[in-house]
Amino acid sequence: MRGKFITFEGGEGAGKSTQAAMLASRLEALGLGVVVTREPGGSPGAEAIRHVLLSGAAKPLGADVEAMLFAAARDDHVRCTILPALEAGKWVVCDRFADSTRVYQGALGKVDARLIKSLERVSIGDLVPDLTLILDLPVEIGLERSKERRGDATPDRFEAEGADFHQKLRDAFRAIAADEPQRCVIIDAGTGKEEVAKLIWDAVTARLEPDRKAAEQPAAEQSAPAGTIAKKLAPEDPDDLAEELFAPEDSSS
Repeated sequence: MRGKFITFEGGEGAGKSTQAAMLASRLEALGLGVVVTREPGGSPGAEAIRHVLLSGAAKPLGADVEAMLFAAARDDHVRCTILPALEAGKWVVCDRFADSTRVYQGALGKVDARLIKSLERVSIGDLVPDLTLILDLPVEIGLERSKERRGDATPDRFEAEGADFHQKLRDAFRAIAADEPQRCVIIDAGTGKEEVAKLIWDAVTARLEPDRKAAEQPAAEQSAPAGTIAKKLAPEDPDDLAEELFAPEDSSS
């Protein structure tokens, strides 16, 4: 039985990583195998490209080149992580996917829609998320959260953009949700972490029926070991998800 593919989208500071971790924990509690991953990144090749993109090194080359780099990372991510997990019957929870390229490089970077579609055709083919959760909150709140989370660290390529950029980003994500209501659900991310998690679970339950899917799984697949990425998940501290998920492996083990 093929697994389900859930993506999280939204602006900076919306809590995507935190909520991805919380959702994965709840799905695993049902006995479902879960892989948590992210973009850019999620596979060895994609993680290498992630550094180039988020450091801002590719920005001088223009939005077209950035879009191509995101597509190259996504191609590796899909082939090495996402598709194998889905084919093994696991549920994949991904922090960002193709919608982010449509928004950041397409709507905001003005990359030609034909190029975006061509890159999607090459990198993801007919792979479409079963559910996309768009975490939505006012720009000023998201940027303040990002600042608190970042501390003294330097903002990345996109965090460093101004408020006008982030407002356009929010509007673009909302437009995608309006255009594809069968796939997308807007989640009010301006409330507390637990309240947001409940809204997300309600949406997942209504759309994908994880309780029923878990009950239908063959006994051998229930409580199947999660993938390497999901094994690093720290449900008790989901705010540290990014650090926990992609910390270097312990060479002594």
